[in-house]
Amino acid sequence: MGLYDSLLIGAQQTKRKLFISYYHKDDEYYRNRFETLFGHLFVNKSVKMGDISTDVSTEYIKRLIQLNYLSDTSVLVVLVGEKTYCRKHVDWEISAALSKKVGGYTGLVGIRLPSHPDYGKNEYYSRNIPSRLVENLESGYAKLYDWSENTEWLKTKIETAFNAKNSESHLIRNASSQFQRNRCD
Repeated sequence: MGLYDSLLIGAQQTKRKLFISYYHKDDEYYRNRFETLFGHLFVNKSVKMGDISTDVSTEYIKRLIQLNYLSDTSVLVVLVGEKTYCRKHVDWEISAALSKKVGGYTGLVGIRLPSHPDYGKNEYYSRNIPSRLVENLESGYAKLYDWSENTEWLKTKIETAFNAKNSESHLIRNASSQFQRNRCD
């Protein structure tokens, strides 16, 4: 085995640090399924239920997520369900991930869940996708895919997002104001 082969094998074994953003009420099943299927491939940097008190201010929650969870994340995966587009926490998480930080930017990938109205279609309607994700899909920074349970497929998508954070960061769009409230129930 040559040096190139050793480097290639080492690169393939690198576990990326992922933050999974999703609408907790509706899409918990898919977040759990994602971790069950793919948890061995990545280091999970996501907020878990009960990690953050709901009795603290909005600004404190945003700062805590950015500093303690997203600061060293490699890729943000947005699990896009039927109502994900209107959730303020998803918008905040995408915004924080796209802010330049000490470790650089975070890659961004959206995965449409089978519950999403555009799942299985060759197109998406921007009104059904988180607006900050749409801005980055349109700029070419982010990618959007349909849910798959194929491990090799996911590895490829994560690596694509990871590589984009270094080579495509000039395409990041993050100027919109953050949601102040949820836009639907």
